[in-house]
Amino acid sequence: MQVKILTPEQAADLLADNDRVILGGFIGAVVPETVEVAIKDRFLRTGSPKNLDLYFTAGQGDGKDRANNHFAHPGLVRRAIGGHWGLIPKLQELAVREEIEAYNFPQGVIAHMIRDSAAGKPGTLTHVGLGTFVDPRIEGGKINSVTREDLVSVVKIAGEEYLFYNRIDANVALLRGTTADTHGNITMEDECLILENLAAAQLVTNMGGKVIVQVKRVVEHGELDPQKVRIPGILVDAVVIADGEDHMQTFSELYNPAYCGRGKRSFKAPIARKLDARKIIARRAALELREGAVLNYGIGVPEGIAEVTDEEGVTSRMIATVEPGAVGGTPAGGLSFGASAFPDAIITQDQMFDFYDGGGVDLAFLGLAEADEKGNINVSRFGPKIAGCGGFINITQNAKEVFFCGTFTAAGLKLEIGGGKLAIIQEGKIRKFLSCVQQITFSGDRARQTGKPVIYITERAVFRLAETGLELIEIAPGVDLHKDVLGQMEFAPQVSPTLTEMDARLFRDEPLELVLRPAVGS
Repeated sequence: MQVKILTPEQAADLLADNDRVILGGFIGAVVPETVEVAIKDRFLRTGSPKNLDLYFTAGQGDGKDRANNHFAHPGLVRRAIGGHWGLIPKLQELAVREEIEAYNFPQGVIAHMIRDSAAGKPGTLTHVGLGTFVDPRIEGGKINSVTREDLVSVVKIAGEEYLFYNRIDANVALLRGTTADTHGNITMEDECLILENLAAAQLVTNMGGKVIVQVKRVVEHGELDPQKVRIPGILVDAVVIADGEDHMQTFSELYNPAYCGRGKRSFKAPIARKLDARKIIARRAALELREGAVLNYGIGVPEGIAEVTDEEGVTSRMIATVEPGAVGGTPAGGLSFGASAFPDAIITQDQMFDFYDGGGVDLAFLGLAEADEKGNINVSRFGPKIAGCGGFINITQNAKEVFFCGTFTAAGLKLEIGGGKLAIIQEGKIRKFLSCVQQITFSGDRARQTGKPVIYITERAVFRLAETGLELIEIAPGVDLHKDVLGQMEFAPQVSPTLTEMDARLFRDEPLELVLRPAVGS
């Protein structure tokens, strides 16, 4: 019953050539960084383990060298299946150079693939991904031309189409917790997320493989509260002890007790953000908020909505969720994204996506990188740059109402704002409303089929998804319809016969005095 307590180097020696490895973590949280460094060092020293298959639900990295970037050495990896690629530029480069097989699947789907595979199922059946680049009739989630095996298929049940994702037969899991006892039971009291650690350990154990968990400390058997054990010892083969800089809570914070609901809650008066394009968009999005709504904010421009609700004093009247598992609290940003300060609850990532995929999110606010005349959105691929879809597809296909938020053009946009009006001083060099997006991360056709309300919010114009494409419904006071809006698009949208001006309050320094819309269903 005694679990093996190994050094990082000894743990790395447990891996063999051609192993199929689940990598735990979310951005920089719950990442077994010390073990992953040791695997890289062993490969560079000995040439083994080689030809690994990697599976990861979310983006695990810092945009530079950490986490999954450690595996970006020719020969170390054969295939990678991941939900988000934006923070792993080194592994991304191998995929772009076609040195590895590479797939991008929705983050929630991969979490469910791990759980379903653990249960001995042949794969995961879901509607998530239909009509997007993951659909095998479009790209099948394949990132490059050397990736040929079809891992997704279309099936019909009771006349309805679904996607079927093949099972994962992983035989190694690299995970992280906080405390292990001498029998291998793992708690996660200092981690800001739980993720799908249990499902991954169950899968690998059921495959007869090896589960390696990085922890801060080891205590005697019997010292842990069994209700706090997240990975039972029967699923753990070895633990590695790491602390301090080797076991940071996130890649930007050594340890923040608020992410675990500890410490004193302090109130800081919100600092009003300067009135710029991002704030205008966030303010316009905030006008759509509902009393008591369950929310999801994407990274980037949508993060500014929380700043507006803080400034307006209404944040506590809604419930923010984050896809890896935090419910309530204040979502963190940057390399701590995924954590929340003083959350109401933290559930597993596969459970959160059960909630999301079933329609649990009332309002979702996501980024707008590219949009086309059909209402499709691309946030996942831009030429050779592979950002990946992350949880975007799960969230946008299943939330009750969806709002895409972003500037009208990019790269060099300069505005003059004030007095209730907007003026375009210098146009951005990159157009974002295109005749055809580079990749379909959100399908306008699919949204029309399901009757989903979809709004596209920019600093100068607001569109809605109509029966035949985008319809312009609002324009900022002070801008020219033809020069500043229609003239900056590669297609001609419908113009609503009731086209109105955006609320002039959006373009003034004074607070909005925001009044929330009625609760969903009221």
